[in-house]
Amino acid sequence: QVQLVESGGGLVQPGGSLRLSCAASVVIFSVYDMGWYRQVPGKQRELVARITSTSSTNYADSVKGRFTISRDNAKKMVYLHMNSLKPEDTAVYYCQADLGTLTYWGQGTQVTVFS
Repeated sequence: QVQLVESGGGLVQPGGSLRLSCAASVVIFSVYDMGWYRQVPGKQRELVARITSTSSTNYADSVKGRFTISRDNAKKMVYLHMNSLKPEDTAVYYCQADLGTLTYWGQGTQVTVFS
């Protein structure tokens, strides 16, 4: 069983920055592909950014150039650095750990970008 705990969400003005963190309780963290997803009410959860076990990354087009995903295998952490935030980035952000047939989710952290 993998437990994921997100933190770092909050209120921020447009153009501001936040760093989300996800702490994983797992024996071997490095084998997991990790991702950040987000969801707004009434819409499907969408991929924001993903980092594989070999540290390859991919991003949603809407966040490319603004968000950066990173991981620290020694600390069993994954981060999402969010810059130049826009109101449309407002959502609940979820951390995901993926091991092929096994997928785990955190409880989510709210990010609100408001004027």
